[in-house]
Amino acid sequence: MKYLVTGSAGFIGFFLTKRVLERGDEVVGIDNLNEYYDVNLKLGRLKELGVEDIKGGKSSKYSNFRFKKIDISDDKSMQELFEKEKFDGVCHLAAQAGVRYSLENPHVYVQSNIVGFLNILEGCRHSGVKNLVFASSSSIYGLNKSQPFRTTDSTNHPVSLYAATKKSNEMMAHTYAHLYGIRTSGVRFFTVYGPWGRPDMAPMLFSDAILNDRAIKVFNHGKMSRDFTYVGDIVDGLIKIIDNPAKSDKSWDAYHPNVSTSSAPYRIYNIGNNRHISLMRFIEILEDELGKKAKKEMLPMQDGDVESTYADVTDLIQEFDYRPSTELKDGIKAFVKWYKEFYL
Repeated sequence: MKYLVTGSAGFIGFFLTKRVLERGDEVVGIDNLNEYYDVNLKLGRLKELGVEDIKGGKSSKYSNFRFKKIDISDDKSMQELFEKEKFDGVCHLAAQAGVRYSLENPHVYVQSNIVGFLNILEGCRHSGVKNLVFASSSSIYGLNKSQPFRTTDSTNHPVSLYAATKKSNEMMAHTYAHLYGIRTSGVRFFTVYGPWGRPDMAPMLFSDAILNDRAIKVFNHGKMSRDFTYVGDIVDGLIKIIDNPAKSDKSWDAYHPNVSTSSAPYRIYNIGNNRHISLMRFIEILEDELGKKAKKEMLPMQDGDVESTYADVTDLIQEFDYRPSTELKDGIKAFVKWYKEFYL
């Protein structure tokens, strides 16, 4: 099988690309290598995939991998890519990420997450791709207080533009599944962490501050919890979804619609650890692994943030026997080991 993985130099994209390559499939990876965070980290991930010459794009490690520097919002380049490569499937992970950054630079979210996703959908439509998996986000649950979050819950009250763009992606994807029969699965990720993670997320921010004797910013005075999910468990779930393209729900009732399925070949899943862990407990484990206590600056809740996330993954368990297995302590240990090797 031949797959397009967008955001292949990104955190999840890197690990997914590696997994798909190692099982023998062909992958074309694309990324615009923007400067939202340190480009050297993205280049480091590509180097791990055997790509050191970005312009050439060939891998010295995987003969079944090629990389192309492409911005998904560039409609001409995307059209040419789909016409030339003839993919069997697409895993779309590229996006402008970050809840807090969306407060500062909203236009880039629309360009990347809306325009870019439209180019993905149009590429699949016109080149005959019938298997599309795309990244949504747990941020989509917004003001919803009912936990654990279920894919059947309402997601009509986002609290950040980032979340609103992900909600838009789900609606756009359903439209294309309905109109053109593209078998489409959306995946709501819950607080992904692990080696090669993003510098704008808590593990990296906290580790950098702790090791350099700076105070970490603890929002909502520490009264927060997250469904911390190890990147390897995320990829396990993604692989199961990629290998089992969405089907129409034969029992779907238009008078009482299930929002996570459809009469179209469309599906929405949560991928999380299926438990919520307090932010303060996360900090304690990180301190233990770093061997150093954190200085803490206790702050009120930040705009666009939510107090708690907690994923119900019943659908993945029932359909694919998916069970995340990485304990937080083990995942943090793997992260700290990589962090010290890469940065220190």
